[in-house]
Formats: sequence, structure tokens, C-alpha cells
Amino acid sequence: MSTNSSLAAAAARFLTAGQGIRPLELGGQRFLHPGPLRWLRALGWAVALFFLVAFAALPTAEVLGHWLPAVGPAQFAASLGGALAALAIYALAVWLAEGRWPSEIALKPLTPELAVGLLIGTAMFAAVMGIMAGFGLYEIRSLGAAPVWTAAGRAVQSGVVEEIMIRAILLRLVWRAFGPWIAFAVSAALFGFGHIANPNATVFAAICIALEAGIMLGAFYALTGRIWVSIGVHAAWNFTQGYLFGAAVSGGDFGPALASSTARPGFAEWLTGGAFGPEASLPALVVCTAVGVAVMVLAWRAGHFRKAAA
Repeated sequence: MSTNSSLAAAAARFLTAGQGIRPLELGGQRFLHPGPLRWLRALGWAVALFFLVAFAALPTAEVLGHWLPAVGPAQFAASLGGALAALAIYALAVWLAEGRWPSEIALKPLTPELAVGLLIGTAMFAAVMGIMAGFGLYEIRSLGAAPVWTAAGRAVQSGVVEEIMIRAILLRLVWRAFGPWIAFAVSAALFGFGHIANPNATVFAAICIALEAGIMLGAFYALTGRIWVSIGVHAAWNFTQGYLFGAAVSGGDFGPALASSTARPGFAEWLTGGAFGPEASLPALVVCTAVGVAVMVLAWRAGHFRKAAA
């Protein structure tokens, strides 16, 4: 075995915590059976499933948040309830309409792969802030102890719900319709420009989100064949950004934090991210895109783009 193959195998073992990688299961039965206009059926199912999950998860979290006590742990439980509702309705809908149990949310790899994703997401954002601080682009001040529940709830909900909607639904079903490259382009673009209405958003910020998260999180899914690493990276990135460092998360306030991180005045917004936060910065773009490309190469070398299409 060559050195490159050995490194790729070791990286894959780490990313899946020994669970093994597999090509995406795109779906090929019932509503997605081979035959005329499968591409159109796949797109129609993508739209229907996208809104089905959204209308299950977000109202569930809203209702639970209204009825549960207005205290930290209870509100975290409301966010967790919304995330679990998204997973449940996705699993049920795929089972009914596609005739399969969705291997992309298989339960056995959940804990180890989620843990790996959390580790990667935390390390990546810490690296971005280390670069920012090292070059004097950001001021980071400790604020002391802060309740964790708000940030944890938002991280869980955004990580689970957005990854199901963007990766498990849009990326997978557009891949079913038109192949991997159009699927990556469409899902990344929709994810990036879906943030354009956020506070302090700019076109550059949307492009950064598309390239950083859209490509990288899709790459983890394409390599492992499951969504757990992507969920872990997404949730940990947001949590580390908003709670541990107290920086703006996609232009918004993530709640109480352990620190406060703000861009120093006098630097261009494309270097610091400005009021939108570090996600719209050059260091984040470089770090996340590098990770995304590396994982895409691993998925390519494993043959997952060809096997999933077949």
C-alpha cells in the first residue's frame, strides 16, 4: 500500500471513529425508482421533504419553548426536541416514500462520529481565532462564567436541522437528479445565500459560507455516507464561535458567552469578517476550504462519487 493510500485510510478511520466509510445512499426505490423523469421526481421530493422537515422541526421547538419553563435547561430541551423531530420525520418520510431505512442517520455510528465532528469543529474554529489573534485582527476578552444552555440549544438545532435539510435532502436528491458536482454547487450556493438575510450579511459573507460550510460539510457526508460528522462539525463550530469565543455567529448574537471577540477597527472586513463575524473572514475561508478540499479528495479516492451515482 502506498504512503498516500495509507494516509487516506488512516484519515478515513479517524473521521468515522472506526465505523467505516461508505458511498451515499441516494435512494432508488418507490418514488425514486429508475425510469422516466426520475430527475424531476427527485427534485420534487427534495422540495417536499425540505419543507416537511422544516415544518416539523421549527414549530416543535417553538411550541416546546412556549410550554416549558423559561429556564436554561428547559429551553435547551425545546431545541433538542426540534432536532429530534427533524430526524424522526426525515426517517419516517424516507422509509415511506423511498422504501428504505436511511443509512445516512444510522444509529450505531451516531456517538463516535458525532464526537469526531465536535472535535473537528472546535479545533477548526479555534485555529481560525488563533490566526486572527496572532495577526492582531481580533480582540478577545474573557468574561468569566456564563450559562451554556442558550448556545448549546442553538448549536444543536442549527447543526441537526440544517444538515438534514441541506445535506441529507438537497445535496443527496440533487445528486440523484443531476450528479455530484451540480449537487455540491446547488446545495453550497443555497446554504451560503440562505444567510444573505442575516444581520450584517454581505455578498462576500454569503460566498464565504457557501465555500467554507457548503463544500466542507457536504464533503464529510460524501466521504462517510452518513450525516453525523457534518452535524458535529456544524454544531461545534457555532458553539465554539458563539459561546467559547463570544463572536458573532452568521451576523447574530448567540447568547451568553465565556468571552467577547470583536474585530479590531482599521482592518478590511474581508480580513476579519466585520460585524457578520469570523465566518466571513479570509482566515476562516482558507482553513475551512482547505479541510473541505482534503475531505473531497478522500471521498474521490474512495470512489464514492462514482459508486453513489451507480
